[in-house]
Amino acid sequence: MTEIQHAAPTEKFLAYREKLGKRMTAAKRGELGSVKYESGLMEKSRFIELNGVVHHYHDSGPNNADETVVLVHGWDCWWMWWHHIIRFLNDKGVRTIAYDLKGHGWSDEDPGNDYSIASFTRDFEKLVHALDLKKFHIAAFSFGPFIAFHYAGRNPETVRSMVFFNFGYLENNSVIEKIAPATLNFTFNNLLRNVTWWLPAYVFARFVLLRNTILFHDVLIGFESLSLCAPQAIEQSTSQITSMEVTEGIAGLIEDIEIPTLFVAGDGDSIMTAENTAKLAGYCKKGIFVNVPQCGHLITLELPETASELVYEHIRHNSAQNDPSAV
Repeated sequence: MTEIQHAAPTEKFLAYREKLGKRMTAAKRGELGSVKYESGLMEKSRFIELNGVVHHYHDSGPNNADETVVLVHGWDCWWMWWHHIIRFLNDKGVRTIAYDLKGHGWSDEDPGNDYSIASFTRDFEKLVHALDLKKFHIAAFSFGPFIAFHYAGRNPETVRSMVFFNFGYLENNSVIEKIAPATLNFTFNNLLRNVTWWLPAYVFARFVLLRNTILFHDVLIGFESLSLCAPQAIEQSTSQITSMEVTEGIAGLIEDIEIPTLFVAGDGDSIMTAENTAKLAGYCKKGIFVNVPQCGHLITLELPETASELVYEHIRHNSAQNDPSAV
């Protein structure tokens, strides 16, 4: 195994750690637990340069784990959205690697300003190579599956299984292609990203994205996404996922994948409907569709136990012990 060449922590990470230290000093009894919890998570944070950009990744779980899963976050999100699932899987003996896409979370922005799906996929490939991952699982939500299935299509021999949350067939037309990017960019980059209080952002999420209340700590984690994400990353990824070229090509790319893939939908998801998730799962040769009742677009925070169990069971059924080629 090659030695991993780690980079120094990013400024965003250091600023967050400093802010957490101030919260620790001023925390009341009810808040102290979440601050200590985040501080503990940060101890497993690592940094690595991928294609000229320093990326953050969180690596935890048993060092000798039989199974490893790489967690890919979604649009305008960061690795911390996986924290419930990370804890659950680590307790089950699964190693988890949750990384921040460039321009998101604690990863640096791209000086070349390239936030294309192809560029994100190349970063994923570089991460896998740098960490010497031979055979692993992938879990991704929202925008994350775009990166996951592009990687898997190019490197199928490395992926045991995949789980996609809140991702499906994207209905599109020339009107949506023209209007959607401007609408989403205005909402997130011009409105929500300028909000300095968590409540307005949560109200928006509660009415548009969520079908369940979530823990206050998770509200704050979601709110942090807005300040940690580069506006240009959102602008570029929005333009891509709403383009006719991308949406019309999804089914064909999924058809070419022969990796066991679990498609999980929230029954109340108005962004990526259960019907469209089921439709896309039907294109996958080894696709399985699961519809979660009373759930919106943010399952990892809305119903973390359900999401964790789904990931774990899919990993268990597609583990090295059940892989004939590993014998």
